[in-house]
Amino acid sequence: MKSHLYVVSVLSLLVFVLSGAIAAGKPAGSKELVVYAYDSFTADWGPGPELARLFEAKTGYRVTFLSCGDAAQVLSRAVLEKASPSADVLVGIDNNLIDTARRVGVLEPYKPAKGDAVVPVDLRLADDWLLTPYDWGAFAIIFDTASGIKPPASLAELASPVYAKKIIMMDPRTSTPGTGFLAWTIGAYGKDYADYWRRLKGNLLTLSPGWDAGYGLFTSGEAPLVISYTTSPAYHLESEKSTRYRALVFPEGHPVQIEGIGLVKGARNPEAAKAFIDFMLTDDAQTVLPLTQWMYPVSRIVKLPDSFSAAPAVPRLRAVPSADVAAAIDPVISILSK
Repeated sequence: MKSHLYVVSVLSLLVFVLSGAIAAGKPAGSKELVVYAYDSFTADWGPGPELARLFEAKTGYRVTFLSCGDAAQVLSRAVLEKASPSADVLVGIDNNLIDTARRVGVLEPYKPAKGDAVVPVDLRLADDWLLTPYDWGAFAIIFDTASGIKPPASLAELASPVYAKKIIMMDPRTSTPGTGFLAWTIGAYGKDYADYWRRLKGNLLTLSPGWDAGYGLFTSGEAPLVISYTTSPAYHLESEKSTRYRALVFPEGHPVQIEGIGLVKGARNPEAAKAFIDFMLTDDAQTVLPLTQWMYPVSRIVKLPDSFSAAPAVPRLRAVPSADVAAAIDPVISILSK
């Protein structure tokens, strides 16, 4: 997550293709660093451009960002290129994808120099630092207060027929908010998660392939409820001076997403990749994230913008093993497809 602007242009796709061709021909040890990331990270309004500028000024390495869609698609592209990687770094692989990333073997561990000093113990993704956390946030259902409907007061109530076709959800196969919501249902309902999805099915207006597209439909008024983050209202307050959109607090608790950055196994430029991972934990980089990612930086010394007062504190749901989330994706898609 996630910038809150939603334009996906033909030009962006062209840049993706051309950047891929450039990356494929990059000699080992060059001054170019190739980073695969999700759309909102690489966009003009996301953190990517400013991070690239700061990193180049600091190290002399030139950063080429390739946008792959959502974070699950970042991982999928790396798997397709596993035999001959084009990327040096993957951005956005989270706590619900780390087991899959480990299983497919596209990353190698790297512990940044300031890892222990900057990343709190409760935000670390793995003891071997297969991924370095750089930001985090809590998932929430965002409610359009101008819709005229009564907001659901719980995850259970969200599945009530009164909300038929009123929810925009993201696809757990391609979107980390989609897998995050799936984890939410497993954490709340355990082995009965499938029954919950059967009740919820009729309330889903659409299953968007990624967060950008889904949240864009929500703000366009297509539906009054969407899966996003508790920090989403902070964006609207900061950029639009609006309190129209509200993050709902549910008694079942809320799952946390921790986003990580990882070193690609067989990267052409591993030294630049390690330098970039180190850089992501610096004060300069961490300070960029709140007003571009609309997530919390892992560094607890970064001062948050006043607009983050619009992000409610929520009870945290216990962590769900990412292997359990991955195993539930196909059963849920089967339920939704019938």
